Amino acid sequence: MKLTNTLFAGAALSVMTATSALAQNAKVTIGDLSWTGATAIGHVIKAVIEGPMEGEAEIVEGLSDGGAIAAGMDKGDGTADVYTDLWMPNRSGIWDKYVDGANSVAVNIPYEGTQMIYVPSYMAEKGVRTILDLAKPEVAAMFDKDGNGKGEYWAGAEGWKSTKMWQVKFKSYGLDELWEAEVLEDATFKGQLKAAIQKEEPILFYYWTPEWVHAAYDLTPIQELERVDGCEDMDLDAEDWLEVSHFNCAASNASIYVAYSKSLEQRNPAAAKMLSQMALEPAVVNQWILQIGRDKEDPRDVAEAWVADNMDVVNGWIN
Repeated sequence: MKLTNTLFAGAALSVMTATSALAQNAKVTIGDLSWTGATAIGHVIKAVIEGPMEGEAEIVEGLSDGGAIAAGMDKGDGTADVYTDLWMPNRSGIWDKYVDGANSVAVNIPYEGTQMIYVPSYMAEKGVRTILDLAKPEVAAMFDKDGNGKGEYWAGAEGWKSTKMWQVKFKSYGLDELWEAEVLEDATFKGQLKAAIQKEEPILFYYWTPEWVHAAYDLTPIQELERVDGCEDMDLDAEDWLEVSHFNCAASNASIYVAYSKSLEQRNPAAAKMLSQMALEPAVVNQWILQIGRDKEDPRDVAEAWVADNMDVVNGWIN
């Protein structure tokens, strides 16, 4: 009887140990956000966990709604563990509810996202470098494509708030007498950008980071006025948004995080530690977007190749 009890206790202990080990190495579920930068980051996280960390990770196909991902991270049941590209202050609702509020979601060290107006660097070499340069009629004339006396700049696509923002900025800087906005789809504009750069023609345009154009071309941002109190006051939802809005300074940079469920600290501590220490470089993200977005390479192949070639960086995240 004593021997039977001993065997039973030993078997139970073995089961408990195995269960504990499994609980410490739970599968990490990653959201499937729809933009290319988020796709790239998700596949890199998966490649790190399944490669050097010898764990299990899954990008949940179709899990693309940010609110649903955040709610899953809050639950802590493994339905959603990672939000790959959390832009702040854009997603302040998620941050306020789960990071600061419920304290159920943690984040890594962020990288910066920017939105600026650019010229190819060959135009910067010709003296087009600042907002004050754009106020010179001879500069605007260089960018006049249709001969109507105004230079054109790409402000973005129809329906983007940033498209309205740049029209407000040009009005607020007093540039609307010399410049007019072009509103085109992103793909159409990228075709124009490629053609202009191939011919070294003038082109002025809004863009943001991270994006592949910065990895593909030599671009220079136009320097704007520094931010001061009251320089940005916009109501882009108003019917008369252009008249009531004002913005005559540089836009604030975004802070972009990898967010993850704090439940991973118990369910998979190694993955939680890696995610907390993951530090991304904007230039690297630009390159991933170039390969996946422009060159149509498989995101998994891009991620696995990058991890294999950058184990010094990856080991810094893990250890």
